[in-house]
Amino acid sequence: MSSRWFKWLTNHPWLVIFTSILLALAAAYGAQNLVFKSDYRVFFGKDNPQLIAYESMQKIYNKSDTVNFILAPKNKQIFTNKNLAAIKVLTEASWQIPYSTRVDSITNFQYSHAEDDDMIVEDLVYDASTLTKDKIEKIKVVALHEPLLVNSIISKDLAVTNVSVTIQLPGKNPVKEMPTVVKKVRQLKAEFEAANPNVDVYLSGMIMMNTSFAESSIHDSSTLVPLMFLVVIITIGLLLKTITGTISTIVIIILSIVSTMGLAGWMGFYLTGPSASAPTMILTLAVADCIHILSTMFYEMRRGMEKKKAILESLKVNLQPIFLTSATTAIGFLSMNFSDSPPFQDLGNLVAIGVSIAFVLSITLFPAMLAALPLHVKQKPEEKHDTMDKISHFVIKQRKTLLPVMSVIMLGFAFFIPNNQLNDDFVKYFDETVPFRQATDFMQDHLTGMTMVEISVDSQKSSGINAPEYLKTLDNFALWLRAMPITDHVNTITDTMKRLNKNMHGDDPTWYKLPDNNELSAQYLLLYEMSLPYGLDLNNQLNVDKSSARIIATFKNMTSNEMLALEKTLQQWFKNNASQYKVTIASPSLMFAHIGQRNIRSMLIGTTAALFLISLLLAIALKSVRYGLISLLPNLAPAAVAFGLWGLFDGQVGLALSVVTGMTLGIVVDDTVHFLSKYLHARREKNANSQQAVQYAFGSVGRALWITTFVLVAGFSILAQSSFKLNSDAGLLTAITILIALVVDFLFLPPLLMKLDNGDTLSLEKK
Repeated sequence: MSSRWFKWLTNHPWLVIFTSILLALAAAYGAQNLVFKSDYRVFFGKDNPQLIAYESMQKIYNKSDTVNFILAPKNKQIFTNKNLAAIKVLTEASWQIPYSTRVDSITNFQYSHAEDDDMIVEDLVYDASTLTKDKIEKIKVVALHEPLLVNSIISKDLAVTNVSVTIQLPGKNPVKEMPTVVKKVRQLKAEFEAANPNVDVYLSGMIMMNTSFAESSIHDSSTLVPLMFLVVIITIGLLLKTITGTISTIVIIILSIVSTMGLAGWMGFYLTGPSASAPTMILTLAVADCIHILSTMFYEMRRGMEKKKAILESLKVNLQPIFLTSATTAIGFLSMNFSDSPPFQDLGNLVAIGVSIAFVLSITLFPAMLAALPLHVKQKPEEKHDTMDKISHFVIKQRKTLLPVMSVIMLGFAFFIPNNQLNDDFVKYFDETVPFRQATDFMQDHLTGMTMVEISVDSQKSSGINAPEYLKTLDNFALWLRAMPITDHVNTITDTMKRLNKNMHGDDPTWYKLPDNNELSAQYLLLYEMSLPYGLDLNNQLNVDKSSARIIATFKNMTSNEMLALEKTLQQWFKNNASQYKVTIASPSLMFAHIGQRNIRSMLIGTTAALFLISLLLAIALKSVRYGLISLLPNLAPAAVAFGLWGLFDGQVGLALSVVTGMTLGIVVDDTVHFLSKYLHARREKNANSQQAVQYAFGSVGRALWITTFVLVAGFSILAQSSFKLNSDAGLLTAITILIALVVDFLFLPPLLMKLDNGDTLSLEKK
């Protein structure tokens, strides 16, 4: 049936070409529906417990997504008339940022103090141009002794300050809302720098991190994909020396990518950092099918076979292994649906769709183009001394040495797998060329980190926050936090309450302590809130009925393991000291810390399921349970060796690397399937012994395997150049795994087959 179909294909090439391109363009039209979501929340499923906790906290209090203008005067002095005036201007201008709900800076800090019998609440800096040196010195002293400012709004050395803008996006049109905010933020930055060339400005905060997700992906798409196209064109052109083959392969790649992305648009997918790398992966994987067909066709044409017959022979020989590699690759990527992170699920699904489309096009459009376009190959009847022939002779001759040596080497590297630690640092998802990373590193070095934890302490009764025992608990917790060396800043309502108590006692320093009864606390709080201007209220710290308060603690940038340990420490403190209160701990940092842990567990299940399906598929296709089981070794060994190498030289396995085994499993099978299918073809069809079958496998498919490996390694190595760590680490480890797979299939699998078959003639099920 397949032979009749392929004959019809080659007899009606232009009809096939026209129909294929028409269908591909119809699918590609859906790409206009694709949108890019840059919010970090897309990394978490709707049922993610950390996301649920964080979102519920955001509903109770104000949202805490911010843009941070980090200002560093070149004279390293915040407190000068000129610099304070500039900060004042930026603070007022920041209220014009779309969806801004709050702006905090050194100039609009609500400074409360006693004046006769009154309590005055006013901006710390009202008019910077009129300030005398004495007044500036007084403001400086106030700022340095205010715990709400130091290491949050100003640095201890008074050289760096922060204008923090709280943004509350409506969420009605996420595609337009965040770019609108960032456009205005960058406009303000440019205007501020033009007016104040003596001040360096850095942009950080969650809004800028979200934007960096999108911009890094767009940058990769505009640089890495074209570079990979160039690599593919040069590789095929130089190694196969065919213009027609190169053009046809490029058409298959382009149509595979545009069809996949178009179908994604039709099906309602959206793009994220990881899923936006799907075209890069589809590009490299689509090449493998074409190269196998071209290699076999050229092999036959060099031996005198006419072009059309050579195409038919190549399709006949390669149909099963290409189908198997496409199916196993799709299964491997589909196993990413076990991931707890939706962008990686989308990536797996998109690549699986792309691989399937590439398979269909490679056995329809590709041979039709080869048949329709002119193609000339010089005949070379004898090629007994080519590279593959030499490698096969070496492997056969050294089989008794290679098998134990390769086994020891593979086990030796696999021994280092436990060196890997599941760890992540979401700030370092971006390399040091990304402005957000530069700004955040500067902010960490001079002011505060971005690792933030929000702790909501619920008294479980209305106005419960005014109780002395409740305030005392919060204060003790804040003091305990501040004593930790990793803590940069703690924002707590108790600092405000102490200051108000002092204000109400004529600013007597001895009264800088918490009120000792409910009524006083409630009165102070009411008086203070009535004095606050719009946008600077206490809704970011207290809920509506005053039953709970939120403490926001900022720490030095930490890895995911350190975050998880910190979370346990915080929970233990409340268990030991305040078990009567309901405590919720949440933050984006904690969400990222947990997702890696959850992901590795779910991906282990997914990879196991994929491995079982792949082995079952191979056993059925190869008509041998024995060889299906044998294939497990060369399929598992590359990932084991690669993670062993990673454990030896790096040891940090983050969110991206937790999906690499599932991602590479299907790709690695490509080499094994093609080598095994040619080996079994020789054993079954030619009645060859194991050594002759190994020699035949090397001769017929060896060249195609190393060419496809070269293209895949080059492609994923280019992905490894991404400025987005989730993509770059996955690209690097995938490239390493694929390269190891070729070594294993060349130097371990053949000696294993010869050992198990004992060099005898056919000793397996006849076809």
